[in-house]
Amino acid sequence: MAEIRVPTLGESVTEATVGKWFKQPGDAVAVDEPLVELETDKVTIEVPAPAAGVLGPIVAKNGETVAVGALLGEIREGVGAPAAKAPAAPIGQPEPKAPTAEPIGAAAPAKPAADVPLAPSVRKLAAETGIDVAAVPGTGKDGRVTKGDMLAAIERAAAQPTPVPQTAAAVQVRAPSPPDDAAREERVKMTRLRATIARRLKEAQNTAAMLTTFNEVDMTAVMALRNQYRDLFEKRHGVRLGFMGFFARACVQALKEIPAVNAEIDGGDIIYKNYYHIGIAVGTEKGLVVPVVRDCDRKSLAEIEAAIADFSRRARDGALKIEEMQGGTFTITNGGVYGSLMSTPILNAPQSGILGMHKIQERPVAIGGKIEVRPMMYLALSYDHRLVDGREAVTFLVRVKEVLEDPARLVLDL
Repeated sequence: MAEIRVPTLGESVTEATVGKWFKQPGDAVAVDEPLVELETDKVTIEVPAPAAGVLGPIVAKNGETVAVGALLGEIREGVGAPAAKAPAAPIGQPEPKAPTAEPIGAAAPAKPAADVPLAPSVRKLAAETGIDVAAVPGTGKDGRVTKGDMLAAIERAAAQPTPVPQTAAAVQVRAPSPPDDAAREERVKMTRLRATIARRLKEAQNTAAMLTTFNEVDMTAVMALRNQYRDLFEKRHGVRLGFMGFFARACVQALKEIPAVNAEIDGGDIIYKNYYHIGIAVGTEKGLVVPVVRDCDRKSLAEIEAAIADFSRRARDGALKIEEMQGGTFTITNGGVYGSLMSTPILNAPQSGILGMHKIQERPVAIGGKIEVRPMMYLALSYDHRLVDGREAVTFLVRVKEVLEDPARLVLDL
């Protein structure tokens, strides 16, 4: 027998929430096969099977909070049990008459003949209509009752109301009446990652004296340089040449000149960071994560682009490590990929500055006394006014603008 336990989650992370189990008790599992998903306040990780065998009782159910090292379940020897057999009861508890794989608090309709866990949609329909699931023929795998089976049973009940239980018949009678708003709402527990994002953003607003200054940059030079060398760059370095690398390098140049934007407040002290770890905000289905490209001042443009591409891919796959999202000194967020024209980004505490990129849009601008149409982007710098003065914030943003409008400054370190 092999135990499935919560692995070490990283620095300062002591607990996680069980997101979902990929297997049910009695299922055959292979070594290193993902068994359960855990959500922390930073990342979502998958716990692999420590050995091959059959999944035994699940100790930690979906939604439960577990500490590092806590027992999640166990794997027993064998080649897999038939789906119709109920899982063994945990040690010290009486053998149940029905399987115990349902989440705590779920509705308790009768089980189908195959004696397998019910899908949430099936439980919901059973609770709303009062239809006995055990009386519904299952067409799913191992005789499972599917949502389609339940909907078909509801239709049959409407056509032949006599054998339908009174609760279901009452539902059919009330159907023509105006729908109840509550019945059309869905309540979902906030994930640990989303709850942490909400808490940290609110803390940043409550703690820092946050202010935002704006400027705009003419992207003509960067776009021309990118178009000219895009294919050669990708062929030579094996990575796509994007805009984020230019912005990261431009920010490093500006941070060297305005060190307060690369600092943080710690109690009564100011900590000036003489290194440049740039966080790149990445939006995922589960929320915003900020992996950190370390020592950007020592990396080439190709190395920065490769790191960003790798982080973006793994962020969307939920494969980032916790240590890869710690230690940033400054953050860049790009709302332009979603079409945002202008916004005020919120600080990524305890950092004192965050740069917001936006959509590139052609606009008429005055150039040398003439009106020309140029690809323009609004830039926003949100900063902690407790540490960064307005003069420093404006100067920082002007330096970023100057470097991007004249990329040769990156080569000459100007």
